Amino acid sequence: MITTIIEMMTHTFIQRAVLVGTLVSLCAALLGVSLVLKRYSMIGDGLSHVGFGIVSISAAFGFTSPLYIAIPGVVISAIILLKIGNNSKIKSDSAIALISSSALAIGVAVTSITTGLNTDICNFMFGSILAMSESDVILSVAVSIIVSILFIMYYRKVFLITFDEEFAKSSGLSVKRYTNLIAVLTAIVIVVGMRMMGTMLISSIIIFPALTSMRIFKTFKSVVISSSVISVISFLIGIYLSYLYNISTGAMIVIVNLIAFIMFTLLDKILHE
Repeated sequence: MITTIIEMMTHTFIQRAVLVGTLVSLCAALLGVSLVLKRYSMIGDGLSHVGFGIVSISAAFGFTSPLYIAIPGVVISAIILLKIGNNSKIKSDSAIALISSSALAIGVAVTSITTGLNTDICNFMFGSILAMSESDVILSVAVSIIVSILFIMYYRKVFLITFDEEFAKSSGLSVKRYTNLIAVLTAIVIVVGMRMMGTMLISSIIIFPALTSMRIFKTFKSVVISSSVISVISFLIGIYLSYLYNISTGAMIVIVNLIAFIMFTLLDKILHE
């Protein structure tokens, strides 16, 4: 095992993948706790579809770094989703389905009549962390550091709006502003994570670690810390097994997260029997 890990880390593309994957997994876990508790779990899935649509259109028009185009587009979509979701006529789950399916359909249609489903587009659909360019790595690292810093800075405010919006409002806190902040940060992490996990799987690293840690831990702080640890460890194990058995990295990471969820669920039942 040690020999295999040393062999892995001699490759530059593996070093990049480990750096980016660790940071993105950490950020996704930090945001995932609030999203799951506020019942916004599916926003990650919806925004990833929007991201794929924007990336597809960007690639069709010849942009060499579609992630830079996708970030502002997905951020705007996240804010629109929240506004539509607050509309009593259209519920949040319907809003997510409406925007995500439309964006995905437009992206696939544009791709079909222009470049076709080429390798780069497939990488965004199913993930290819080992194929990340240097510019993708720089963007991902910068974004991950910014997201982590902002989450730590506004931790107490995020805690308040997650558990008691009415109390937060009565305390003079702008719930709308910080809810938008969580949505914007989630949108950014989704975009940079698409290269790593792909459109189809990116929401899993937001949802799984939070749900897994909630099986055992009950306080917000302990859930945030444990989900971050679970997310990073699951990524590292996933990329190791992916390299060892030549399995899709994104799929392997999700499988490891699933196994962790099952183990924690069984442990919870044993502890409470």
